[in-house]
Amino acid sequence: MTSTKIIVLDDDPTGSQTVHSCKLLTRWDVSTLREALLDASPLFFVLTNTRGMDAARAAAVTREVCHNLKLALDGINLNPIFVSRSDSTLRGHYPVETDVMAEELGPFDAHFLTPAFFEGGRFTRDSIHYLVVNGAPTPVADTEFARDSVFGYRHSYLPDYVEEKTAGRIKAGEVERFLLDDVRGDVSARLMALQGNSCCAVDAETQADLNHFADQLQAAAARGKRFLFRSAASLLTALAKLPPQPVAAEAMHAYVRNNGVGKCAGAVIVGSHVKKTTAQLEKLLLEPGVRAIEVEVDRIAGECVDLLKSVLEQAALAHAAGATSVIYTSRGERQFPDQATRLAFGESVSAFLMDVVRGLPITLGFLISKGGITSNDVLSDGLALRAASVLGQILPGCSVVRCPADHPRFPDLPVVIFPGNVGDDEAMATAVRRLSA
Repeated sequence: MTSTKIIVLDDDPTGSQTVHSCKLLTRWDVSTLREALLDASPLFFVLTNTRGMDAARAAAVTREVCHNLKLALDGINLNPIFVSRSDSTLRGHYPVETDVMAEELGPFDAHFLTPAFFEGGRFTRDSIHYLVVNGAPTPVADTEFARDSVFGYRHSYLPDYVEEKTAGRIKAGEVERFLLDDVRGDVSARLMALQGNSCCAVDAETQADLNHFADQLQAAAARGKRFLFRSAASLLTALAKLPPQPVAAEAMHAYVRNNGVGKCAGAVIVGSHVKKTTAQLEKLLLEPGVRAIEVEVDRIAGECVDLLKSVLEQAALAHAAGATSVIYTSRGERQFPDQATRLAFGESVSAFLMDVVRGLPITLGFLISKGGITSNDVLSDGLALRAASVLGQILPGCSVVRCPADHPRFPDLPVVIFPGNVGDDEAMATAVRRLSA
């Protein structure tokens, strides 16, 4: 019997925020991919980190992963479902990544845009994608995310977004719209009629909407249709039938090193600079038992060695005193002359933060990484993990993984993957309380 395997190319590691008991791969050599393909979980993630790259590099990395996947799949009796997982606020290299996946892994009958992420207050109605801001549904083009210096856009109406991002190659009128009534009804015939990698925009207001739609997608796939997905996290829950698995507050003590006996100090690495992160950081720094350590990013270029020494000394002193270090980048808004300069600056900041991670006290109780690209780099570079398994969620949308027992520096260390734009203002403080209580 042929089994289904959902293979997710994730442009940062936060796509696992609605599932559990699956692998996150930071390497994509053939042997690593083959191990994941043979794993019992119905899905796995390949963390490409392409959201931190320019379009050409993102395309090259995506192509390399796809090439190795084809080699790894050879001889394995699997029905693969391919997903390009990206941001629920529409930032990322679309259509670059889906174009490469179609070239390497196709042909596909259609690709579906399913950006809904309910735990984060993102849903799609009448083909317009919304983000709940202060309790009010707001078209995403009217939010700060649409003004992103690398991935900015003008449209919340997904067909117009597609035309904008494809530079007119796919016209808005050519996009197949699956509205709420469609998604909640029977679309089997429509799905079977799709061909030629048609672009489809999918409405969803609840997880039940995507669950019902995913059942029909998989039935069509079983009858020979080949589909590709550009998705946020909630579709993965529907496809894999692995709902979020909250990690109870009291259960976190089993994961924190020293088994939570007494107060076990950890560290928080904050690279994200969106408004929500800044608001959460302000609340966290009011908590007892935390020590604020600011990284002045303008000093990284010229004073990297001295700055690193200072940050690590402060972190060591905080740890010795039983405090949790909150190491965060300075919050000032910066302007860049072009996208390449912005990406290069981000890479230099992340590289510095990874030097910090590698130098943290070896008796650290836990680690929280705040921001998608920051989290990716913590797993792949700072901790040098080849793969990790998702234990569950400490908060809605915030997954917990654990370093392996044979890690050379941080064996069994629990690591929280905390997206930049998830949670209320108290969320980071709540996570730290649960881990350090």
